[in-house]
Amino acid sequence: MPIISTFFGIIVRMYYKEHAPAHFHAEHQGQDGKFDFSGKMVVGNIQSKTALRLIRQWAVLHRAELEANWAKTKAGQPLEKIAPLE
Repeated sequence: MPIISTFFGIIVRMYYKEHAPAHFHAEHQGQDGKFDFSGKMVVGNIQSKTALRLIRQWAVLHRAELEANWAKTKAGQPLEKIAPLE
């Protein structure tokens, strides 16, 4: 469960041996969600509109890095940390 970024109480992870389509996981205040690389929650229970907005903003800014990390998960390579929102 590698953590690839943390910001404003949000923890972002990407798991190895995941199934398609490409996605990442985020946790905020004990609530979890699975997100596509545009930042849309496809499954989950994160209720905070602010957290969802921040996750979406982060994903849009870092889409290329997310895609590169996804490729690394498929190749079994270590993941790169991605800068947080500031």
